[in-house]
Amino acid sequence: MTTQESGLSFAFEELLARAAELRARGPVHHDEERGLWRVLDHASVSRVLSDPATFSSDFSGLTPVQEDFETFRKGNFVGMDPPDHRKLRTLVSQAFTPRVVAGLAPRIRVIAGELLDEVAGQDRFDMVDALAYPLPIIVIAELLGVPVADRPLFTRWAQVLFSGDQLGESADMADIQRALDAIAPTIREMNAYILDHIRHHRAHPGPGLTSRLVEAEFNGERLEDQEIVGFVALLLIAGHITTTALLGNAVVTFDRNPVIAAALRSSPAGLPPALEEVLRLLPPFPELGRRTTAEVELGGHRIPENAILMADLAAANRDPAVFTRPDAFDPARTPNPHQTFGHGIHFCFGAPLARLEGRIAFEVLFERYRDLAVATDAPVVFQNPSVIVSVRHLPLDVRPA
Repeated sequence: MTTQESGLSFAFEELLARAAELRARGPVHHDEERGLWRVLDHASVSRVLSDPATFSSDFSGLTPVQEDFETFRKGNFVGMDPPDHRKLRTLVSQAFTPRVVAGLAPRIRVIAGELLDEVAGQDRFDMVDALAYPLPIIVIAELLGVPVADRPLFTRWAQVLFSGDQLGESADMADIQRALDAIAPTIREMNAYILDHIRHHRAHPGPGLTSRLVEAEFNGERLEDQEIVGFVALLLIAGHITTTALLGNAVVTFDRNPVIAAALRSSPAGLPPALEEVLRLLPPFPELGRRTTAEVELGGHRIPENAILMADLAAANRDPAVFTRPDAFDPARTPNPHQTFGHGIHFCFGAPLARLEGRIAFEVLFERYRDLAVATDAPVVFQNPSVIVSVRHLPLDVRPA
């Protein structure tokens, strides 16, 4: 990879500027414009994420309600607190085990190779279209037993849900309600599709993850169809977005650090810590929201009950009290206690799969190409960073190995 002297506006650098601007107002402070509290330092973010009794993930009654979205709440344990969270996560854990994830490695390598076969002979291709988007979608579709041929449908759903085109950085509740209403038809379509898929697996059990979810038990209880819908939707849509973002963000980061990229090509064993550092610097979801269940003191402030807090992962990941040279890309950084995958009971369920897919994807890329460079004469299109830190289109110039 070669760094670009001109041409690419590294839009992700606004994360750095934004984190510095917010930190200047204090590690914990009230955002008068948005009517919420911002939590920026590593220790406070860790506290917020590890104490669900005080800092709840359930926003019922505080945020706009949309009927179609409510259908997913039963199985989306990201927005749950104990004990419901523990029940759902325990049941899902029976089906989505570390052994299941590790066993996907050979298939991930085959899929990555087949996707790159489709652009073989080209000296330029879009990294997102060719690999970063389809790889995790195909892996998850096969894991769930849903038809890979429906990949365009999943792609369209994700684009609607995560493009952020409906929201600006200063969106208020009315803006959020309008966005929910605009997205509702997509949610309705997803719900019907996944519900049919689950009912099929109840009637015709197989070896896939969906059938294991149907059969999982916790204290004699099994998941209801609608609970499984919520989890399948979470895995099928949100589950692949992190990997897509990681792959694109890593390509851009490596492109800007050609010496490091060359070292990784020579010694791919360094890929896992290098990808962790990409995750630290460019968390796909830079903020996590929480609600206070009682008045609490945090960072020298008394925060009232039912206040909304935004735990800023991007800022916490650059906390100089925890990270030496926090704005530098250090692929050998150790320890690297970034919070990109969250912390506590809501630590990202799909983190092991995202890490595995990221490592294998770059191993295959390095095997196929002796050089990859972000194109200087074609636009790099970024997602709305207030929703997700990721590229939407990333043209690459490549030379075969």
